[in-house]
Amino acid sequence: AALCAAIAFSLFRSDEDQTKEDEMILLLKKAKLSIHRGQLQAASSFFHQVLVLAHQTHNNQAIIYTYCQMANLAFVQGQLDSAEKLFKAAMNFMLVGGAPQDDNAIIEMSLKLATIYAEQNKLELAEHGFMFCTESLEAKLEKHKELPEEEKTEEQEALRKETRLLLGLCLDSRARYRASALRLTQAAQDYQNALDICRQEQGETHPQTVVLMSDLATILDLQGRHDEALVLVQHAVHLSQSVGHPDHHVLLGNMAGILLHTGQLEDSVRFYQEALGLARQAGDQEAMNHIKDGLKEVEKRRSQERYEKRGSTTMKEPEHGSV
Repeated sequence: AALCAAIAFSLFRSDEDQTKEDEMILLLKKAKLSIHRGQLQAASSFFHQVLVLAHQTHNNQAIIYTYCQMANLAFVQGQLDSAEKLFKAAMNFMLVGGAPQDDNAIIEMSLKLATIYAEQNKLELAEHGFMFCTESLEAKLEKHKELPEEEKTEEQEALRKETRLLLGLCLDSRARYRASALRLTQAAQDYQNALDICRQEQGETHPQTVVLMSDLATILDLQGRHDEALVLVQHAVHLSQSVGHPDHHVLLGNMAGILLHTGQLEDSVRFYQEALGLARQAGDQEAMNHIKDGLKEVEKRRSQERYEKRGSTTMKEPEHGSV
């Protein structure tokens, strides 16, 4: 979690147990390097060593940070039960230490928990988690609005932006959850709100803004609003190309799929093939598989059209013969 990461080294140091704290920092660096290299078991081992030292020195900031890192590591490996326990442990240390329930780091971990519950099909817990996150952040933002302009400091403005971006992240996560349950109207609204936030806070060409455009286009397409979806995804693709977005091939594939649904088969094939080439260059096997499935769907649609055309011609032949 990004907010957990912010706790990192700056708050670790004290005059006591300097040697152990230096060792913790070194171990954390080794853990991060291991993650970068894909050596996740080694990273987990380093984090456990840090946690032991952090408890020995009663360094709560180090404990919280390490629990967060371990939880994130478990989460990306699909170890959801472990991730849940670790996030809860980190939150407990923060709350016992006096952090308010609406602290952004607490909310970010709550969002991870809501996502975990959604994955585990614990829908009531997921719904409650998403609601807690969004309502807490919206309330914080309302409080900031009520402050007189002369009392708004740079630090408060930075916190406002951080809070609003976290709200956007919550809406994005809830949109994916709702889309997976085919609650498309709600998903579209969440994506639209997340997109509005990202545009306002980070700009039209920010990579996340572009991705949200494409995601919203996907939902519109699923709703049968193909023309709206196409306009939006075309804009997203144009922006992604202009800024060199690393997932440009994914957006191209998405646009090709929407073109398929509008019946523009030739354009669909052209963009699918372009996306496939870029996906190969990027080594993105998941995207390649998705694009190949799309090309198969195009061929199926073409075969269906040829069959219908032959059927139509056959039906007309007796009529021509009788004239």
